[in-house]
Formats: sequence, C-alpha cells, structure tokens
Amino acid sequence: MTVPCMKPPGTVGIVAKTRLQEAASVVAEATDWLAARGVAVVLESDTARLAQRRGARTCVRDELPAAADLIVVLGGDGTLLGIAGRVAKADADTPILAVNFGSLGFLTEITLPELYTALESVLAGKARIDQRRMLKAQVLRGGRAIVERIVLNDVVLTKAALSNIIDFSVTCGGQFVMRSRADGLIIASPTGSTAYNLAAGGPIVHPRVDAVLVTPLAPHTLTNRPIVIPATPAVGVTPALGGSHQAASASFDGQFGMELEAGDSVTVERAARPLCVVRAESRNYFAVLREKLKWSER
Repeated sequence: MTVPCMKPPGTVGIVAKTRLQEAASVVAEATDWLAARGVAVVLESDTARLAQRRGARTCVRDELPAAADLIVVLGGDGTLLGIAGRVAKADADTPILAVNFGSLGFLTEITLPELYTALESVLAGKARIDQRRMLKAQVLRGGRAIVERIVLNDVVLTKAALSNIIDFSVTCGGQFVMRSRADGLIIASPTGSTAYNLAAGGPIVHPRVDAVLVTPLAPHTLTNRPIVIPATPAVGVTPALGGSHQAASASFDGQFGMELEAGDSVTVERAARPLCVVRAESRNYFAVLREKLKWSER
C-alpha cells in the first residue's frame, strides 16, 4: 500500500553495510548535507567508525528506530532486512530510505545518484511511502513459543546437509493444506516473492496483494507446486523429524536461524505493523522488475 507523503524528519539515522568501504565517503557527505539543512543526524556506531566521524552522535543498530525519524540504509537487501527486523522489534513505524550498494537490490531500489533527490523530497514533505506487509513467525515447542521473529521476506525451513528428505505438513487456520516431501519449504510475503521464493520457482506476487506464499524446495513429487493463500489466518508447518537421519532448521529473513527438534512446529501470520519504505520516484514496481529481471529484453 502507498500512503500519503511523510512529514519532514527532525533526525535522520544512517547505517551502512558492515565494512562497506565504498559507503564511507557517502556517509560523511550525507551527514554534512543534512546538517547544512538543519537536520540532526545519528550514525550507527560501526558506520561512524567506517566514515571516521569521531565526534558524531552515534547509537547501536538496535537503538536506531527510536533515535531517528527516518533511517537511511546504505548497502544491499541483507542490510535492509537487518534494519527492518530491528524496526519491527522496536514496534516502531520509522520509515527507511534504502540506497543500493549491492548487486541486485530488489528492496534497496534507490540508486546512489538518486540519494540526494530522494532526501530533498523527504525534507520537502513530498516523499511517498510504500507500506510492505511483514510476517510474524513463531517456533512452537511443547505448545509454547520459544522463538518469535518478525520478517519482511520469508521463513525458510530446510533439511540438514546430511539429512534424509523430510515430510512437511502445512495447515492454514487449522485446516489441512498439503503434505510436502521435500528438501525444505519457503513461507514468503509478497515482498519476499522476488527473493529465495523466486529462485525456487515460486511466483512473483505484487506487494499490495494480501497473501502468503508456500513454496516447496526440491519436492519429491512434481504435483507439490507452490501455492498462494490468504495472509490470515496463520499458516502452520510441522516437519516430521522422527528418524535418526532427519534434521531441519528454520531461518528468518536469513538474519537468524535455529535447529528444530522433533515435535516442533512453525506458525507464520501477518504482522501487526507494515514496514514503511520511501519510494523511488523515478520508477514504479513493474519498472523495478523489468530492470532487475531484464524483462522485455531479447
């Protein structure tokens, strides 16, 4: 969903991908550019060291959502996913302006030459915001939630390297959906449809569609195809881990992972808050797909 223009921020936070030397000069220049326009800047601690801004106001990454009215992310999609998780954990609605320093960058769609044009739009109160739905995932053990994570892209369940193929039982709102014998299973948001889901043969789903995607990884039978289901009620996945040669893990946006035990189940549902992302004014969603996937090229 696209919402009206955001109000100009009083404080801007800046965070760069760890050890991304190419971003050092950009951090310094953006800090001075914002300060010259009367905007306070807070740098993530490692980012301040990268840019050698010793006298700058700093905070750790977990504190950025509360310390800033807007967070500028310099890096790739992985850096954005890490900050998105922290915004969700803080139960905040701090918008993110993501600048692509990576190789693909479906999420960090603003290019470096567009940085100051985007910031000018933000300071003028003209920048529009995309609201990207996030997913809340829980790992249940003995009926109790032992892990809870908010993700922007996906939750991935995969067998261990030396494990046999695993049966995954999938439900939606308590109703049985399917049993998939596969190497793993991806539960993705529409935003995450262009990530691992796409590489695994899943469909691309527009971010405004209120849905969840379930995509098997290397299924044993060709009839186990990806499925798109409503974002509510919750999707439940239970891997059958009864044998000595069956082991699986769960990964959350590629930022956190854990080993699963026999009897564990994972539930995924729409999170209460969306992630707010500053739109690139020069292109829409379909233009980004054409640019990143080279659609229409012969």
